[in-house]
Amino acid sequence: MDDPRLACLEDLEKKVLWLSTWMIHNANHLRDNDDGLKVGGHQASSASLATVMTALYFAALHPEDRVAVKPHASPIFHAIQYLFGNQTRDKLEAFRAYQGAQSYPSRTKDVDDVDFSTGSVGLGVAQTLFASLVQDYLRAKGMANQRAEGRMVALVGDAEMDEGNIFEALLEGWKHGLRNTWWIIDYNRQSLDAVVREGLWERFVSLFRNFGWDVVILKYGTLLEQAFSEPGGEALRSWIDSCPNQLYSALAYQGGTVWRKRLLDELGDQGHVSRLIESRSDEELARLMTNLGGHDLPSLLKAFEDARMHDRPVCFVAYTIKGFGLPLAGHKDNHAGLMTTAQIENLRARLGVRAGREWDRYEGLSLPATQLADFIKQAPFNKIGRRRYEAAKVTVPAQLSVPPQSLISTQQGFGLLLHGIAKDDTELASRIVTTSPDVTVSTNLGAWVNRRGLFARQEAADLFKKERIPSTFNWGFSPKGQHLELGIAEMNLFLTLSALGLSHSIFGERLLPIGTIYDPFIERGLDALNYACYQDARFIIVATPSGVSLAPEGGAHQSIATPLIGLAQDGLASFEPAYVDELATILRFAFDYLQRDGEGQPDAATWLRDTLGGSVYLRLSTRPIEQPKRVIDQALAEDILNGGYWMRKPGPNAQIVVAYTGAVAPEAVQAVGLIGEDRRDVGLLAITSADRLNAGWTAAHQARERGVVHARSHVERLLAGVPSNCALVTVIDGHPATLAWLGSIQGHRTRSLGVEHFGQTGTIGDLYRHYGIDARAIATAAEAISPGRPIRHLRTAI
Repeated sequence: MDDPRLACLEDLEKKVLWLSTWMIHNANHLRDNDDGLKVGGHQASSASLATVMTALYFAALHPEDRVAVKPHASPIFHAIQYLFGNQTRDKLEAFRAYQGAQSYPSRTKDVDDVDFSTGSVGLGVAQTLFASLVQDYLRAKGMANQRAEGRMVALVGDAEMDEGNIFEALLEGWKHGLRNTWWIIDYNRQSLDAVVREGLWERFVSLFRNFGWDVVILKYGTLLEQAFSEPGGEALRSWIDSCPNQLYSALAYQGGTVWRKRLLDELGDQGHVSRLIESRSDEELARLMTNLGGHDLPSLLKAFEDARMHDRPVCFVAYTIKGFGLPLAGHKDNHAGLMTTAQIENLRARLGVRAGREWDRYEGLSLPATQLADFIKQAPFNKIGRRRYEAAKVTVPAQLSVPPQSLISTQQGFGLLLHGIAKDDTELASRIVTTSPDVTVSTNLGAWVNRRGLFARQEAADLFKKERIPSTFNWGFSPKGQHLELGIAEMNLFLTLSALGLSHSIFGERLLPIGTIYDPFIERGLDALNYACYQDARFIIVATPSGVSLAPEGGAHQSIATPLIGLAQDGLASFEPAYVDELATILRFAFDYLQRDGEGQPDAATWLRDTLGGSVYLRLSTRPIEQPKRVIDQALAEDILNGGYWMRKPGPNAQIVVAYTGAVAPEAVQAVGLIGEDRRDVGLLAITSADRLNAGWTAAHQARERGVVHARSHVERLLAGVPSNCALVTVIDGHPATLAWLGSIQGHRTRSLGVEHFGQTGTIGDLYRHYGIDARAIATAAEAISPGRPIRHLRTAI
């Protein structure tokens, strides 16, 4: 391939390899290390992708393309970004240190141009697939048309293909007619602990072709292809094809002398073959035998340019050698291995890098620095600089209309609120996109879908409707639809929300994604949920039904730990309203909160970092509850959003406060009535967000420790007037630890009720009694924790 770019690319490949290797060496051997822990950095895993990433970033990629980099190739990525001018030397010198370049590419922690965070293997790969589906969604709506369609590219470790979420994503991509997606498998045939199984590439080929992908196998480089055309070349090809992975890796590690001996022992005395081998020096033979497709710039460039000619998804199986170009190459222990100082010095000498010039961008390269700098500047991917876009904010109404029903569940209320939005031709309605893993109807999205339709690039009629068969739901697909129907795979749900929730930054178009899921199955998709939040994707997750309140379904569908997930998950504001007017207030806030992108300074009243924005988790219930007749004024709305308010404010001599969250509100109200005759000034505290109360309290504590003596959180103000001898009883249809910390705020004695063990079938009454969260259990706890005469109503049936 007579390509004028090759000379520059070959120099840049060397530089990228050196910088990534030196970055890791500096972090482990030269930089001060106070705690003595190994820093690590994956020199060998990085090296196997040096050629592929050089070809991509400096030649093949366009500005509209987006890339998820294999986590262990992070040093290569940072080195390339340094050459582009998007990364600093200080950050490289601080690789894996405080405020340095991150171990794995991070949208939120790194300063360079990271498209998709990676780290938990498999997730970044699947993210590219769902990002491509989001691109299709936008373009079907006439959005993002000012830019060319981009390729969503994943650099995939071959062992990463063991992750189950990748296979779930492949199936979903096939359902939706996936396009414009490239997955480049770094087929170095080594995992963290060993060499991968023989014939794995055949499984890859079969899998991807079955799902409608093109498969491009990059096995042999230019030198090997030339050798195969020589007399005896076909025998050499046959030997390579039958060589076990472990043996090939071992020979690559041992070098030219051992290559020669093995080849002559097994192929010698065949005339042409012997001459082919003997015509090359040991160094040339080693170079020939390691000239695999993934280390050959001409082969890579041609493969990427050919794939650019169509929009079909492509899987590239790029044969590589782990540690290519380093003395660790091919060794089965090289994954966590680090080069010694002597090995680094040998590499320095080979690459012509002078002492003191290790970080210089063009040190040791054969071409003039000006020529290389101009080549980098002209690289298509780098032409427009950083590619983080901004999108205009969507106007959110001052309030959402509350459904008038007097007996209603929060799940039903959610469906009615969304239906109310769907009926109006507003910008808000047009920017909402919903998605669900085959629980659309059972999570009350049916009315929204009837109004707004299911999305597909191609029209597909609802055949039941076409055949005039009565049905409650209109299940027609079209490019105008605003609901993405997914199969039953919760990982796919959260990765879809992650992709939709980054649309404003990746594609310059703002979407307001809402996903629905059964609450217990948040735990099935938890890794992907955490990944989405880590990327700062913006979405609303509506989890319903929840708790043992889903009484007839039994323990497999009754969530316990999810309130604690809501309390602990960074980037996710968690709410559990009891009443639909609370839900309307929270949902309106959520649409605005998703769009915030401030500096993160805490609010002076709540100490919450609301200016930063984030995603929102709504834990809802199917239990119908009698709704309060009231008007939500501004003060009450603020209290609801800040995490809690007094349903019944305690008097000055209060002996008991009952604090509740969510569906157990009727039991809390009833218990207060039972307690009131025998305990003074009983208070009833509605907790709409344990998460936000706790976050504000923690932040106010930290502020006081820094000398901001006036800092007070919302929950501190709520409890400030409660006498010190008053006791708290907390109750939730979930783990009791969710509210147990409330007693620590002002030092009140606290008894926390909730569900700690797997649920079972029954009625709500049966299960609330069994798990100790009914009105009698609340009153009994109040009697036990507060001194005074017996509570008389406990002596009668409730």
